[in-house]
Amino acid sequence: MNENKLEQRIKLAKMNPELVADQIGNFIIREALICEATGCVIGLSGGVDSSVTAALAKRAFDKYNKTHPNEPLEMVGYMLPSKTNSPEDTKDGIRVAEMLGIRYEAHSIQPLVESYATTNPETLGSKYHKGNLTAEIRATVLHRKSATENKLVIGTGNKDEDFGVGYYTLFGDGAVHISPIGGLSKRLVREMGKHLGLPDDIVQRIPTAGLEPDQTDFKDLGYHYETAELVMEGFAQGFSSEELIKHEQVIEYVRGDAREYQKIYGNPKFKTTEEVINDINKRNARAIGKSRIIHPPMPDITLEYV
Repeated sequence: MNENKLEQRIKLAKMNPELVADQIGNFIIREALICEATGCVIGLSGGVDSSVTAALAKRAFDKYNKTHPNEPLEMVGYMLPSKTNSPEDTKDGIRVAEMLGIRYEAHSIQPLVESYATTNPETLGSKYHKGNLTAEIRATVLHRKSATENKLVIGTGNKDEDFGVGYYTLFGDGAVHISPIGGLSKRLVREMGKHLGLPDDIVQRIPTAGLEPDQTDFKDLGYHYETAELVMEGFAQGFSSEELIKHEQVIEYVRGDAREYQKIYGNPKFKTTEEVINDINKRNARAIGKSRIIHPPMPDITLEYV
């Protein structure tokens, strides 16, 4: 272990939000035009990720449409709650859609979830599997909407969730055509939300997948996304697991998470920094595996053209 390295701070990314907003917006427009799409559809949950993504796309489309009035690009939002979602989720989604001035629809998918009792009763008997089923049904609805409207399904996963710890349903919220905020940590997504003028209660909303009653990402993971970001940045900057376990910057984050977790849920999910590092490592390995399934690898083969 390099003792001198323990004195080096782990650097966290900074951004110029106006520049990054333009870069993300240009990316969305480019991908839509390449696919000859008429815009994008998005699942609006009322959370910061989907709200920021929708706001970035609408901002970009408004600029594009000023110079291309005969070929406009449209952003459409869909609220697709199930029984496990709070009614506030739909209300917040509608509030964001109306604030952005985008077309939207709200439909309960609970009847679709319950219809699986005829084919997959074992799935409905498990909160975990039922939650993933709900996410997959939601994705199917979004994809059928996108297909009939000739639009792209725009993803709302951020860097920490999708590419750090892989906290998403593979063929649910992971089944998207483009991932505009995939390069932004949760921390930077919130910063972007403030820059775009989103309401503070949306920007600071507690992350939840909404797939199980009283579920939150913090409750499931045992640590905040800021901790996952710090650890992943540490690895990217050449720190080893052993160095991160003893790094005061990481220890401070983990201790803060443990105190908060104990205050809310009774006992911390992880007792040591080493346990947190190991969990993030395991989840990151799964995240890489998930991405290989979404973008399945192909073998190298030998072909001859005669």
